[in-house]
Amino acid sequence: MLIRKPADIKPSEITSEANYFNRRDFIRAGAIAGGSLLAPNALSAVVPDGRYATLPDITASPFSTDETPNSFEDISTYNNFYEFGLSKSAPAMNAGSLRTRPWSIEVSGYAEKTGTFNFEDFIKPFDLEERIYRMRCVEAWSMVIPWVGISLAEVVKHLQPTSDAKYIAFETLNDREQMPGLRSRALDWPYREGLTIEEALNPLPILAVGLYGKVIPNQNGAPIRLVVPWKYGFKGIKSIVKIKFVSRMPKTSWNMSIPREYGFYANVNPTVDHPRWSQARERRIGGSLFAGKQETLMFNGYGEHVAHLYKDLDLRRNF
Repeated sequence: MLIRKPADIKPSEITSEANYFNRRDFIRAGAIAGGSLLAPNALSAVVPDGRYATLPDITASPFSTDETPNSFEDISTYNNFYEFGLSKSAPAMNAGSLRTRPWSIEVSGYAEKTGTFNFEDFIKPFDLEERIYRMRCVEAWSMVIPWVGISLAEVVKHLQPTSDAKYIAFETLNDREQMPGLRSRALDWPYREGLTIEEALNPLPILAVGLYGKVIPNQNGAPIRLVVPWKYGFKGIKSIVKIKFVSRMPKTSWNMSIPREYGFYANVNPTVDHPRWSQARERRIGGSLFAGKQETLMFNGYGEHVAHLYKDLDLRRNF
């Protein structure tokens, strides 16, 4: 089936890949050349209120892969966001109803800085980073995505969790007026996810606010979503409105729905099959159908950064 761009996206609103990479190289060079002139936190995250608006002051991340990213069309028209429908194309067609301003995020639980923050104030203390990450979906397909976001670890440190905070829990907006998919019984709404505090403090995860140097599209989780590149895609909770620091493992949507198939940890592990399909190989979206599948990498290829987090866990039982 041919999946087309939503009709309301003009070609002029989408940065061409060639121009994007030229701009990214320029930003990287500028960041290196000017690094000695910038004091810590000299930049702060600024996200314009405008669909597909260009994000300013993006710094390059050393964690990026050198693999070629998927196209903007691949990323923005083939994804899961069940609040807007169950098919891969439904979010792009239906997410225009989502209002991303004003937006607030409620922080609660075992942390020194709690309360309800408007989106702009929540992200302002942090730098915007571009991170080109390999992303793996549980249905055995993958993409390479140039996310723009803020470091989750820096956010967590800023909020100052107490020693009682062992996990961090997230919730998605739950608004039937804006999200037609909530009328289905696919899941127990609102969508919930969680990480251990050690995972959240790892330098890899980000709270993404952009894609391809522009404000993140609604269908990809606007205005702010979680990106954890060594885990399966369902761990990337979208349109976050609540963050809570808790002492016990939080309930997560897919684990609540089908615990036999979806564990809390959701680590990419090619040696553990999903009950209904193999995880050993994957197909890169956007590639030739004749190219075949490629081997799935343990922890999606990020093992050097995260394997130590699970050294005492049986990864077959704790999946």
